Amino acid sequence: MKHPVFIWIVKLVAAAILVQTLYFKFSGAEESVYIFSTLGIEPYGRIGSGVVELIAALLLLIPRTALLGALLGAGTMAGALLSHLVFLGIEVKNDGGTLFILAIITFLCCLIVIYNQKDKISDLMHFRL
Repeated sequence: MKHPVFIWIVKLVAAAILVQTLYFKFSGAEESVYIFSTLGIEPYGRIGSGVVELIAALLLLIPRTALLGALLGAGTMAGALLSHLVFLGIEVKNDGGTLFILAIITFLCCLIVIYNQKDKISDLMHFRL
């Protein structure tokens, strides 16, 4: 593994952002409800995406499952970015684009982890906990 400290920092950043947003999703914060109502998937999309993001964050922090967590996180953030660009706009409820920027940062961190562990992608076909 090249630059293990850097990779751990990248994993921690992605996991921290994913976990930090869970409070808003699971508590039904006004901004989260607005986002998922606009997308037409409130409340199941909000809670479901929160569960997926929690799983991705946990998997990212376990060395053996970090690639799987990064793939899950990148996929989730790709959906979030697409939702912003197509339906929500970059700025949501006067947040100054904060959610969009956090999604970009998380997406890029997950891509770095995926790239760092690209040689393990074929191992996912034979994955066991």
